[in-house]
Amino acid sequence: MATTPIRPPVDEASLLEQVLRTEAAAIERVAGAIAAGGIAEWAAALDLLEGCRGHLVVSGMGKSGLVGLKMSATFASLGQPSHFVHPAEAVHGDLGRIRRGDLCLLLSASGETEEVATLAGILKADGVSRIGISTNPRSRLARLSDVHLSMGDVVEACPHNLAPTTSTTVMIAMGDALALALAGRRNFAADDFHKHHPGGMLGVGMRPVVEVLRFRTDHNLAVLPESVRVAEAIRPSGENRRAGAILLVDGEGRLSGIFTDGDLRRLLNRDGAAGLERPVREVMTRSPVHLTVESQVRDAVAVVRERRLDEIPVVDAAGRPVGLLDVQDLVTLKAVRD
Repeated sequence: MATTPIRPPVDEASLLEQVLRTEAAAIERVAGAIAAGGIAEWAAALDLLEGCRGHLVVSGMGKSGLVGLKMSATFASLGQPSHFVHPAEAVHGDLGRIRRGDLCLLLSASGETEEVATLAGILKADGVSRIGISTNPRSRLARLSDVHLSMGDVVEACPHNLAPTTSTTVMIAMGDALALALAGRRNFAADDFHKHHPGGMLGVGMRPVVEVLRFRTDHNLAVLPESVRVAEAIRPSGENRRAGAILLVDGEGRLSGIFTDGDLRRLLNRDGAAGLERPVREVMTRSPVHLTVESQVRDAVAVVRERRLDEIPVVDAAGRPVGLLDVQDLVTLKAVRD
């Protein structure tokens, strides 16, 4: 009767650490080569990318193909039109997805993947520019590329040096480096990123804060001189929706303070009805934390998390109030949790 061999227990902590350190070290070697002066091939690759007036077409087999899908998405989000073509499908009709003026980024850890090398040869014959990424600068892919970027000698983090692990990590990091360097060359700004990524929390965070305000000074937000009495400040304005705070301004119309519902409760608990006769400037929060019309939702989220504020005034370039951000505005956007 066959018996199952007994395997020694695995030291999981050591294995986890080894995998992470192995992959990190491989990325560090590529970065170190650039720091040591190995910039020429990278610069040449960026020249091709910067000059691309068509699509960046990314291709790779297996795990390299999955990395390629992510690379393509990253380039597209940073302003470079891009799509993925499977190298095996390319020779069965999908070559029509690649046109003159496109640029191809070809991925193969060994540089000898048959489907990728075959595609590189066809593209070379068709006059389509090619950037190759592999571990071997003398591979078929390297020879068939206009520019080749080497990952160097890579030992997979897999204990058997088989499963693509370190190689895919290095490859994806090199793609990120290329994409971000290209964005830098093209002066791709945060506003440009927002145009390409209006959805999700990244898109929400980059929206101008003035776009999400429910309470505005020209509509439903009380803005009063700081000289008024508390009783006058809290007098109903007739609006159906009421903000949880009143903004106070100085003689020049600049924000000087905020008086919240919580401030009112504390005042009444301390001074009773007599507190209503006090000038609001004596009990308001002076020089409150505020946002500007240039602020984004992500700036508001940072203030809420750091300062635990429920209401944040928003002012224009002259310091005059334009609105009040309520924390519920951020909850509605799912930018913060209630």
